[in-house]
Amino acid sequence: GCNPLAETGRSKLQNQRAVLNQQILRAVRMRAGAENLLRATTNNKVREQVLLELSFVNSDLQILKEELEGLNISVEVYQNTEETFSIPLVPLGLKETKEVDFTLPLKDFILEHYSEDSSEYEDEIADLMDLRQACRTPSRDEAGIEMLISYFLQLGYVENRFFPPTRHMGVLFTWYDSFTGVPVCQQNLLLEKASILFNIGALYTQIGTRCNRQTQAGLENAVDAFQRAAGVLSHLKETFTHTPSYDMSPAMLNVLVKMMLAQAQECVFEQIGLPGIRNEFFTLVKMTQEVAKVGEVYMLVNTAMNQEPVKENIPYSWSKLAQIKSDHYKALAHYFIATILCDHELQSGDDEDQQEKALSQLYDYMPEGLMVLTVLKDKVQRKQLGKAHLRKAIVYHEEALRVCGLCKKLRNIDVLQEVLTAAHKRSLLKYAQQETEDDFLSLIQAPDILPKTEHKIETIAPQFSKVKVKDFFHRLGPLTVFSAKQRWTAPRTIHIHHEAGELGFSLKGGSPVQIYCLDPACSAASVGLKEGDYIVSVGGVDCKWLGVNEVLEKFKSVGEQPIEIEVISCQDAAASMHSKSATYSVGMQKTYSLICLAMEEDKMDQTKKAPLKLPFLSWGTKNRQKAASTLCLPSAVAGSSRMKKKLSPFTLLNTESSLY
Repeated sequence: GCNPLAETGRSKLQNQRAVLNQQILRAVRMRAGAENLLRATTNNKVREQVLLELSFVNSDLQILKEELEGLNISVEVYQNTEETFSIPLVPLGLKETKEVDFTLPLKDFILEHYSEDSSEYEDEIADLMDLRQACRTPSRDEAGIEMLISYFLQLGYVENRFFPPTRHMGVLFTWYDSFTGVPVCQQNLLLEKASILFNIGALYTQIGTRCNRQTQAGLENAVDAFQRAAGVLSHLKETFTHTPSYDMSPAMLNVLVKMMLAQAQECVFEQIGLPGIRNEFFTLVKMTQEVAKVGEVYMLVNTAMNQEPVKENIPYSWSKLAQIKSDHYKALAHYFIATILCDHELQSGDDEDQQEKALSQLYDYMPEGLMVLTVLKDKVQRKQLGKAHLRKAIVYHEEALRVCGLCKKLRNIDVLQEVLTAAHKRSLLKYAQQETEDDFLSLIQAPDILPKTEHKIETIAPQFSKVKVKDFFHRLGPLTVFSAKQRWTAPRTIHIHHEAGELGFSLKGGSPVQIYCLDPACSAASVGLKEGDYIVSVGGVDCKWLGVNEVLEKFKSVGEQPIEIEVISCQDAAASMHSKSATYSVGMQKTYSLICLAMEEDKMDQTKKAPLKLPFLSWGTKNRQKAASTLCLPSAVAGSSRMKKKLSPFTLLNTESSLY
């Protein structure tokens, strides 16, 4: 990650965000305490004092929220350093978090669950914590994206190895809402994974705003970055369906996806117009439709931002900027079509049919009494319709300037004011160049323009598979066997003596190998070897990752000498065999974890009834249908009763998210 003490503009903003988050947390706690006192007291004097205190606290919270909004609209810091004359793009700020210490919980779990010396894994735990710390200050480039994805993928390994579905590990994750600054504290690793995904999307938006929009390559990179940001945020919305943070709620994410796609569409228009817009009939027709498309998508973004429940938490200046951009680009569309009508009279050598067809595609309907071909041929009608479009363009420009002037945050962005003012003056100048003596006779209203684009903008799904990550805790063994969902006995040492060249058992399976067809009369069985045991060590050498042939080679290498092996047994005998395994997929969404079975073992012995199924802590319905992990399924409980209650990903921790 970047140096957290570096005095860059972006790091200063993130530091200010962290300070504001702490101030908001203190104010929220004070408000909660005052509200509790108000409910508890019956003394009128105390109630008056508490109500007065509450009014002050609420005022402080409103001021802090406005300061946080100011950080969210501080777009100049994220823009390219080159001189540009373009409306700024809006990036997302990174979510802030507190430090997390994995050391004691993971070491305890390694000792308790895997029966290994946890001190041997201190380096791996330190690597995990270092990677998390670096993810708090990622660099604003592909290396930063790769680092965040690496940590996200590493969390998948950590979740499977150390976070059983039936209990919490005691690791508290705290993440601050990027819009409200209110913290969410939970022991659920899914909060960590969702927040990292949000930051991946946010970092893509910052990369997009940083691109040089004065070059074709820069605009192409900006379009790609915003499409990827939309893809990550869309993946977050579909995968984590019950996040307790406002900025990651489905409604908010839906708005953010729309906004990123709108900014990508805006960059596409700039890319088309970068070489210069020729004052030619068909070129202007194409530009009219493209810029009308930009105005339409920003209108949809503004509409979405003003819907409940998003309206209360989306920065006010974002909503107003979307409205301004919608009006600005609609005005440009009317200006372009006015230029077509006023500057391009139908000449004898022009293709009349082609011009009629191109112009008719711009309108859903024509003003009463006008026909496209007639307008092309009649100079007076062309001028009247062109001036009607100019009047409408001027109205849109004036509305954009008015809204910009009413928003305190936006009117301080100089380049925004300059772009809007220059476009307004250009339309006024064009209108002044037209003849004005017949204005009082003109009653034509300019029709709306149909948006159309030849460059369809879609989300680009995150490609996590391109980032190769090695499991930090690889030495614990294959994840399909050595996971938090399965419980094992402590390793047992077995001394094996060859009997007439025979071991008394066979080996099967992948890594690790499993005891198969054990002869009950052999010496190995008499000293404690069991059918279905896994071999984890041969002659003091770890063999969790070795296959059958490699383990047999180790047996052969000692010849007729006795050999010492270490084996482990599944604590639930019915679930230890490979033949009893099943795949958790679409067809089998509800199953047992071995931990649940072990907890219910005594109860099963007494009642001889199958226990109730406990659902896995899942990411959401869509992800459950896509997931695939190998779990052992005892055949004895195939007819167990249906699950009575479904858990959301955060149900077990909802006491810590009462603010929501």
